[in-house]
Amino acid sequence: MSDIAELHAQALEHTGRIVSGIARDRWQADTPCAGWDVRALLNHLVAGNLWAAELGAGGTIEGVGDRLDGDVLGADPAAAYAASAAVAAAVFRRPGALDAPCAVSYGPVPGSVYAGHRFLDVFVHGWDLAMATGQDPSLDPGLMEACRNVIEPQLEAFRAAGAFGDELAVAPDATAQERFLALLGRKE
Repeated sequence: MSDIAELHAQALEHTGRIVSGIARDRWQADTPCAGWDVRALLNHLVAGNLWAAELGAGGTIEGVGDRLDGDVLGADPAAAYAASAAVAAAVFRRPGALDAPCAVSYGPVPGSVYAGHRFLDVFVHGWDLAMATGQDPSLDPGLMEACRNVIEPQLEAFRAAGAFGDELAVAPDATAQERFLALLGRKE
């Protein structure tokens, strides 16, 4: 498996291509995430990327305060995503970043764990955005397999936290992507 910092960066790029393809009339479209339209989901991703840049560099929740609350997209959501993706990718690529503790809300964790969680969030929500905006929802097979490897040991904890729904049944001839999405409570 590739380095988690590189997987995270690849997921940011994959989702960035989807963000760049969002048409003007799709920002208010519903997503597979209950209660979130496209703009709200992208705001979640951008805020998460900005949090990663802060906490991955040794910052604290208290130090960030409420700076990342509310709308972080501004007038150009695609540009906001691109800028946030660049700083999020860079923070985990720094020497020692994957071993350094990150003071996240669920306790201090190594940078590698936090990068893994950001990888999952960005990659899976990229699919959500593609579905909501009528774009090709095909997932990169290598990233999908890497994501599955990160998720499976922690799946019940993610479900308990509300990050993923219950696993859905799939047909015996389901594709790898259909099986992956069903594991997360999603379907095409």
